[in-house]
Amino acid sequence: MEYEWYLKDLKNIPKNNYKVFSCFSCGGGSSMGYKLAGYEVIGNCEIDKKINEIYIANHHPKYNYCMGIQEMNKIKEFPEELYDLDILDGSPPCSTFSLAGEREKNWGKNKKFREGQASQVLDDLFFEFIELANILKPKIIVAENVKGLIQGNARGYVNLIIKKLENAGYRTQIFLLNAATMGVAQRRERVFFISSREDLHIPKIKLAFNEKPIKYGEIKDSYYKPFGKDSMIYERWKKRVSGDQKVSDTVERTENGKISGFTTQYLKDDRVPATVTAGGSAPIRFDVPGYASDKDIITIQSFPQDFNFMGMNVQYVCGMSVPPVMMKKIAEQIEIQLLDKIR
Repeated sequence: MEYEWYLKDLKNIPKNNYKVFSCFSCGGGSSMGYKLAGYEVIGNCEIDKKINEIYIANHHPKYNYCMGIQEMNKIKEFPEELYDLDILDGSPPCSTFSLAGEREKNWGKNKKFREGQASQVLDDLFFEFIELANILKPKIIVAENVKGLIQGNARGYVNLIIKKLENAGYRTQIFLLNAATMGVAQRRERVFFISSREDLHIPKIKLAFNEKPIKYGEIKDSYYKPFGKDSMIYERWKKRVSGDQKVSDTVERTENGKISGFTTQYLKDDRVPATVTAGGSAPIRFDVPGYASDKDIITIQSFPQDFNFMGMNVQYVCGMSVPPVMMKKIAEQIEIQLLDKIR
C-alpha cells in the first residue's frame, strides 16, 4: 500500500531533476513527499536543534540551516544552487490560527512549541518565509497551514499574505485539501498556498483528489499500549457506546461537571482516523482498552516504517509534519501542470 513504505524505497524512485528547499522542515514530512514524487530536496531550515538532528539523520541534506528563518534571512550570500530552486517549501508554525484554543488572544504574542525551543511571534513567520522567497526567487512557492487560517478573523491575515506574495512577484492560489481523499489514512484538512513567479507565466494549477477512504480497520496494528487498570481513562473507556467518536462524547454522557477529552479520538475500524496532533493524548482504540501504537501513528501519518525518531515522541514528530503521501500527490501535480510547462 502507498501509505506503508520505507526510506530505503526512495532509491528506486525515478528522479525528475527538480530541486526543493524546505523551511520549518520538522521531521521532513513534506521533504519525504517531494522525494516520493521524484524531486531532489537539497536542504532545509529548522530552528529546533533536536528536530533538526532527526531531519539530518533521515534526510542527509546538502544544505542545512539550524536556525530561525529570521536568522536565515540575514545571511548575505547563499550557495548558487539555492538561487536556482524549482520549489521553496514551508509550513510556517500555525498553532495561533488553529480553531482549537484561544486563537485570536495569542496573535502577536511570543510562543514556543516545547521546552528548549526558542520563543517566536508565530504569526510573523509566514512573512519571514515570503522574505526568503523574495531573496531566493524560486519558480514555485508551496506553503502549508491549518484550516483555521482561512476562517473567521484570520481571513484578513490571508489577504495580507497574498498581497506580500504579489509584492514579491508571485501569483497565488489557495486550496483546502483533505488527506483522507489523497491516499492517507487520516482526516486531516490543511490549507496549501501555491504561488508561481509572475515573470515565468506559469499556468494555474487544478487540484482535486477523490481517492477511496482508508479506514482504521484496514491498517491497524495488532499491538496497542494498554491502559492502567486503575486509570480514569480505562473507567471512561468501559462506558463508551457505539455512537461515541471521542472521549468527550463518553464524558458528556456519563459524568457531571466539566467536559474533557475533546481532542482524544477513538480509533474505530469503520472510520478514517482523525488528525494526528502533536500534543495531548494518543488516539484511543475503540476495540481494545489502550492507546494506539507508535506503528499505528506512523502508518496513519504515512511516515516511513523505518524512520529514525532518535528517541523522540513519535506522535509529536508526526503531528508536526505534513503527511508525506499528501505532499507527494500535490508535488506530482506541480510537476505535471506547472514545472513541466516551463522546462
